[in-house]
Amino acid sequence: MISDQTRQVLAATLTAVEGALDDITPNFYNRMFTAHPQLLDDLFNRTNQKIGTQPKVLAGSIAAFARLQLHPDPEQQKFIIDRVAHKHASLGVIAEQYPIVHEHLFGAIVEVLGAAVTPEVAAAWDELYWEMARVLIGRENELYDAAGVVPGDVWREVVVAAREQVAPDAVSFTVASSDGPLPGFTPGQYISIQTPLDDGAHQIRQYSLTGVPGEPHWRFSVKRDGEVSSWLHDRAFEGDRLRVSTPFGDLALPEGDGPLLLASAGIGCTPVIGLLNHLVNTGDTRPVQVLHADRSRSQQPHRGELAELVDQLPEATLLQWYENGFDAGDGARVGLMTLDDVTVDPDTVALLCGPAGFLSSVRGSLLDKQLPEERIHYETFGPELVRVGGRGQDAGRLEQVGN
Repeated sequence: MISDQTRQVLAATLTAVEGALDDITPNFYNRMFTAHPQLLDDLFNRTNQKIGTQPKVLAGSIAAFARLQLHPDPEQQKFIIDRVAHKHASLGVIAEQYPIVHEHLFGAIVEVLGAAVTPEVAAAWDELYWEMARVLIGRENELYDAAGVVPGDVWREVVVAAREQVAPDAVSFTVASSDGPLPGFTPGQYISIQTPLDDGAHQIRQYSLTGVPGEPHWRFSVKRDGEVSSWLHDRAFEGDRLRVSTPFGDLALPEGDGPLLLASAGIGCTPVIGLLNHLVNTGDTRPVQVLHADRSRSQQPHRGELAELVDQLPEATLLQWYENGFDAGDGARVGLMTLDDVTVDPDTVALLCGPAGFLSSVRGSLLDKQLPEERIHYETFGPELVRVGGRGQDAGRLEQVGN
């Protein structure tokens, strides 16, 4: 826990730090990757770095953590820490890497803010960083312990047993262990896959598991998008070996028999497929609303499987939107997803899966329908984003977190 003096300094400087993130973050990453180029090649996602979607992630997570020290929200802090810790565990991050980030992040802050970083200000932000690191390292070690692995030792080899084209730009892979049984997982979790690229880099990306826990193999689907996904599309075939991580991820089905709402967009359907497979496999009878948005029927991954799974659940319904669609007489709607005429039970727990813009829109619609914030959970496809604040003109913004 940070000191009262540090809290006062954070209150006086947080706005300035947040306002300078656009300058701090590229400076930080340039410093760190210059000193440790292997981190860019073998840990951080180069595609997200190039297109500009990831550079605010790490610094933004620290700013979000700082704000929560000023305006405590235990549930929101737990959400941020769990989300980041699960991602870190899937990458094999260990405590010894935190000093590297600290050195280059604070070097960037000092360079950008200059004389504003007095010894008092530097000490306060230093204390905040190490408090966040302490909490994250503790949670990551809990995850490693629960998985039965030494911290950072999350990688194993699997063999591609099958691959199936599930959309023009999406392939479903089935992989089996090459040595001993695969670890268990909970519905909604993901694995990391590390691929060797032609320039010598070993890039990593996460993919949601779509199969049923307890099966002797894992299934996941890959949309052609970025270096790792393109490599898998072009080079991973039956009999090939892949380097994958132990499953992690904090998206989980709630216990009980209350109503569920599962909303997804595009390849964001994959965790929903995993959740539905579990519900079908366990004979679940709770009410389930499944909402999905896609560009068109022809581009929709797992279109038939999604409908089949919903049909097998006695209290489930499926409503779909196609941006480039037509009236096929099956109840699907043309255009972007809107919940204006969708009835949502106030006891519903909503699980949202898809890109950040989709999540923000659906979350806002659910809040407008008076669904409590704590009943809305999500999995982001892309650099991680978290909600800070409630619904309103100056609140409810999404901040990037993770690495």
